[in-house]
Amino acid sequence: MDKMFNADEIFEMAEQIERNGARFYCLAAEGDFEEDHKQKLLELANMEIEHEKTFATMRTQLSGKETGPTVFDPYGEAALYLQAMADGYVFDPKIDPTELIAGKSVEEILKTAIGLEKDSIVFYLGIKDMVPERFGRDKIDKIIREEMGHVTLLSKELALL
Repeated sequence: MDKMFNADEIFEMAEQIERNGARFYCLAAEGDFEEDHKQKLLELANMEIEHEKTFATMRTQLSGKETGPTVFDPYGEAALYLQAMADGYVFDPKIDPTELIAGKSVEEILKTAIGLEKDSIVFYLGIKDMVPERFGRDKIDKIIREEMGHVTLLSKELALL
């Protein structure tokens, strides 16, 4: 294992991914869509903002060991690394979200959102192995469960249409 993380760092990534998701939906809502589509996208953006708050709260409940450094990092390079990882997965802020949903129906938009949420679950399952048990590996399961809840919520929205 080249790089190790603690639970605090993973929650930091989770918060950034949620911010990226909110940005994704807000930018998408600026597209040329019917008003009900725009409202649905803004609701999804608000959902991501609430999820970020949930992860921030969960992060404050971590123990000292789960927030302690896993390596000596006098220049703060770990934070830059985490930012790059979070920005490169799931809701990539460099991709124009309107390209992903242009011309799509609400159903297709929700299916895209479900796919992105599933991608986040895969990301967290993969990165979980990079968190030693003593640094809060079990806490990553809380993030995964929360993301699974996002998929369930979006699937219910899709079923209502």
